[in-house]
Amino acid sequence: MKKSAILCIMAGLTCGVAQAGSVGPDVIVGDMPSVRYYGQAGTIRAYSIATTSCNIGDTPLEWFDGTNRHPVIGQTMYRVNAEGTRIEQLGQSWLKHGFAALTGNVCDTCQPPGSFSLLGVGCSDPYSTSLNGQQTNLGTKTEVNAYNGFFNWPFGGRGQSGNTIYKRLQVEVADLEAGGTYYIGSQYVSPDDAAAGNQNNNSSYRPVVLSSNQTNVSVTSFTRREQAPIHAWKAVNPDVDLQEVIVPNEGMFNLAALAIDNGDGTWTYEYALHNQTSHRSADSFAVPGASVSTGFHDVDYHSGDPYDLTDWSVSEGSGMVTWSAADAGLNTNALRWGTMYNYTVTTSTPPTTGEVEIGLWRNEIGVPGSSEVVTVTTVVPSVQSGCNLADNAAPFGVLDLSDVQGFIAGFNGQGPAADIAEPFGVWDLSDVQLFISEFTAGCP
Repeated sequence: MKKSAILCIMAGLTCGVAQAGSVGPDVIVGDMPSVRYYGQAGTIRAYSIATTSCNIGDTPLEWFDGTNRHPVIGQTMYRVNAEGTRIEQLGQSWLKHGFAALTGNVCDTCQPPGSFSLLGVGCSDPYSTSLNGQQTNLGTKTEVNAYNGFFNWPFGGRGQSGNTIYKRLQVEVADLEAGGTYYIGSQYVSPDDAAAGNQNNNSSYRPVVLSSNQTNVSVTSFTRREQAPIHAWKAVNPDVDLQEVIVPNEGMFNLAALAIDNGDGTWTYEYALHNQTSHRSADSFAVPGASVSTGFHDVDYHSGDPYDLTDWSVSEGSGMVTWSAADAGLNTNALRWGTMYNYTVTTSTPPTTGEVEIGLWRNEIGVPGSSEVVTVTTVVPSVQSGCNLADNAAPFGVLDLSDVQGFIAGFNGQGPAADIAEPFGVWDLSDVQLFISEFTAGCP
C-alpha cells in the first residue's frame, strides 16, 4: 500500500485511494491539484482546474491525438449552503481534449506503455490549469455521449478562442459570494473505458476555499476519487439519502434527497439529481404529494452551446408534483451528462418512504421523445388520504367547510385536491360533479 494511503487510514480519513484491478482500461480523476482564475466578464468569473488522470484498469487506455480515441475532460463547481440543506451546481466548462499521456505514479506504480498515445496500467497523467483552460483545445459537450464515450472528430469549437470566460468554467459572482462550502469536480469520458463498462467511476471532487474576492480558489483536504461532487452534500449532512440510479442497459444518475421540518407544520423536500453518464438524459422529475410551494435550479450552458436555458415548469395532478423541461427539440434543456439540477417542494405532510419518477428524454435508440420513467425509492412527502375523494382537508374523517374550501382552492389553482375525476390534469365539470357526489355521500 502506498504511504499516502497508510497516512489517510491512520488519520481516520476516507481518501479515495484508487486500487488497480478493473478489467480493461479504467480512467479516473486521481487528483485536482490546483485552480486558476482567468478573469471576469459582466457578472461571470472564469476558472480552470488542473486534473491528473489515473488508469486503474489492467489494460492501457487509448490516448490518440487527432482522432476521437482519447479522453475528454469536464470541469465543474458546486456549493453546499451554510445550513447543509442544499447542494447546487454553480458552473461548468467545455471539454478539454486529451493529446498525450505521461507516466506518473500518483495512483499506483506505473507500467510505462512505451507510447504517448496510451495511458499505461497504473500510470497517471497531469494536465495543468493552463492546458485545461486553453480555449482552442476546448470542445463542446453537445457532441459527446458519456455512456459509450463517442464524440465527433474534429470536435465542435476546435481552434476557436474568445474573451477571458469563453468555454472555461463559468460561475456567477453572486453564487461565489453566497457562502457555504465549495467544491470543484472533474469527469473523464473515454470510448475504450466505456466499452469496458468502466464509465461510472470517472467523476471525482475536491473541497476548495475561496479568497475574499473569489479570485483565488485554493484546494484543500484531498481529492475524493471515483465520487461525483453530489457526494459532498452527504459528506456535509449525513441525513441526506444518496443513491445511484442505473438506467436499464444504459448510464447512471445520482439522486440525493433531504426532508426538512420547517417547524410550522410544513416540510421542505430538497432533491438533487445528477446525470453522470446517461445519454438518454432526463426531461421530467415527479414527487408524490401536493405542494405549498416549489422551486427549481439548473446550471447554464454557454459559449455558443445551443441548448435552451428555460427553467423547467411545474404542474400538479394525480397526486404528483411534476417538473418538466420545455420541448425545444434537440436543444431541450434536458438534464444531460455531467450536470445536476435541483427540485424543491414544500408540503403540509411529513416525510415517508416512497417513489420518485425520473422521466427519460431520449428513447433506447437515442431519439428524443421517450415516455419511459425510472423510479427510485427515497424520502418523499406522505400523502394523507381522507374517507373519500371529497375529504381533502383536516380533520380527516369529517366532511365540512374545510373540504369545500380545499376543493375550491385546488380547482382555482389547478391543484391535486380538485383533480379527482378523469381526465386527470384537466379541471372541469367532472371534478365538480364528483366532489358533490362524494361530499353528499359522507364518511362511513
